[in-house]
Amino acid sequence: MTKLFLSLHVLAAVLAIGPVTVAASMFPAALRRAGAPAPGDGDARANLRMLHRVCRVYAAVGTAVPVLGFATASSLGVLGDGWLIVSIVLTTAAAAVLALLILPGQDAALVALQEQEQEQEQEQEQGPGPGPGPGPGPGPGVRSAARLAMFIGVFNLLWATVTVLMIIRPGSTTGA
Repeated sequence: MTKLFLSLHVLAAVLAIGPVTVAASMFPAALRRAGAPAPGDGDARANLRMLHRVCRVYAAVGTAVPVLGFATASSLGVLGDGWLIVSIVLTTAAAAVLALLILPGQDAALVALQEQEQEQEQEQEQGPGPGPGPGPGPGPGVRSAARLAMFIGVFNLLWATVTVLMIIRPGSTTGA
């Protein structure tokens, strides 16, 4: 049973966490392109929505990773080992970064981008204003992309650390 749990745990990690990591990492650059001063095109917005959906869906699927991890650890009898406790803490931190910072940040960026585009459409319909203004400044894509990129970097670093701990397992008898 241990081998089955371990196999399912590793498969779930690769198939669920991998897509979240890649899609989340692509989001800030796509957001900067879509939020450029020139009006974003429909493809850029659709791409952002697709990346956000991948993150949301695979984050939900990713809940299987710790569930299967606990089953594996229990069958191996390592629930009290220090490396596993550190991995659990880091996994919890990664999940919190994803659920509390990345996904809401993506939501907010999509809403801000939509509002920016609606304002641009209204300005085009109303014609030019009374005179030259200070300009639009950086759009929502530029402002939030950097913050999202930082959160995503933290998320990726946490998962990389957990992966290394799972492979090296300090105190393991595998010779690593």
